[in-house]
Amino acid sequence: MLSQRLTSREYTETLLETALATAQLSPADRGLCHELVCGIVRWQVTLDRLIARKTDPARELRPALRNFLRLGLYQIFWLDRIPPHAAVHETVEQTKRAGYHSQAGLINAVLRAYLREMDEIKKILADMKISQPALGWSHPEWLVEKWRVQFGDEKMRALLEWNNTPPKTYARVNTLKAEVSKLVERWREENVEYDFLTRDWTGENLAFELKSHPPLNSLGSFRDGWFYLQDPSTLLAPALLGAQPGETILDVCSAPGGKTTFIAQLMNNEGKIVASDHDANRLKLVKENCTRLGATCVQTAALSAINHQLSTRYDRILIDAPCSNTGVMRRRVDLRWRISTDEIMRLQKTQLELLSQSAPRLKSGGMLLYSTCSLEVEENFEVVKQFLAANQNFKLLSGRQLLPFTDGVDGAYVAQLVKI
Repeated sequence: MLSQRLTSREYTETLLETALATAQLSPADRGLCHELVCGIVRWQVTLDRLIARKTDPARELRPALRNFLRLGLYQIFWLDRIPPHAAVHETVEQTKRAGYHSQAGLINAVLRAYLREMDEIKKILADMKISQPALGWSHPEWLVEKWRVQFGDEKMRALLEWNNTPPKTYARVNTLKAEVSKLVERWREENVEYDFLTRDWTGENLAFELKSHPPLNSLGSFRDGWFYLQDPSTLLAPALLGAQPGETILDVCSAPGGKTTFIAQLMNNEGKIVASDHDANRLKLVKENCTRLGATCVQTAALSAINHQLSTRYDRILIDAPCSNTGVMRRRVDLRWRISTDEIMRLQKTQLELLSQSAPRLKSGGMLLYSTCSLEVEENFEVVKQFLAANQNFKLLSGRQLLPFTDGVDGAYVAQLVKI
């Protein structure tokens, strides 16, 4: 799995979901597999530093052997549920089963050496989080320094810790299909454990944290569209869009449809939402989610087709722009190893283009809401600043940044822009 990740453009979560879909594993083993893969990808720089301490730098390790060492070390130092000696034994046996019999001795020697030094290494790992946070928290050095300048040391470390914490599962009740009381009653019957979650932008009885649940596809409440999995941060943009029943809304980058269907819910399916995206395959996800959730006021259209409809004007436009996703880094475990400063600047150009292309399609007095799940100033405040400088007929009504270490949810940015 990890070797495939190194050469694939798909995210680890996608590859893992595909692999687990056909794997004959118990729920417990499925959970362990998920933890091991995601944990190793998150912590790979720190793991590789440990590997480098016990191996010959003149001899390059095969990728598979490096992964076996990562697997063993992760279980020893980051996982409590498996006894360290058992983790070493099973890793060595997996090395042999994979056909690396002659290298199994190396795996065994390195891992057992670390068993003897466990207390010392745990102290070193803890100290690195303070003295070398990029290495101690397994993030790119340039990104850690960027966040240090932006947020300060304490908040930067809180963000690094957040990114290495497995994400919680959140759900939004879909009132187009069910009342809250009916949903929670059905969840009790389906053995779903939950807590209500309230933020100033969600109000009460909308969002939930799912503490535990059977596989989602086995839940009738999920198949029937009574709820949608959605981090509370993604509810801010639809809430601030302020769509009213009877209005015509354009959702420029709508896939997979979480915000789109929530807007339909807020409008009580009265009016029209045009959901667009540049990717036809992703638009299929929007259609599927709208069907499951009963969002009947939504029509889908390719973004290219929207750009040719110059005469159509909308009451409100939502641009949930493609971005670096640094606000959801704990959900995309290998994102930290893909992102770059060049990519951020490329995305800024795309974001400005989307704003400029969408602005003429808004009615006078209408709202253009710009949203990202990025923490980066270049993609948020700077994009809005550049857009306003080039479009004097727009003004900024409000802007808000959600931060994991402040708001306890994924990072997000929203700006309300009004056409004068």
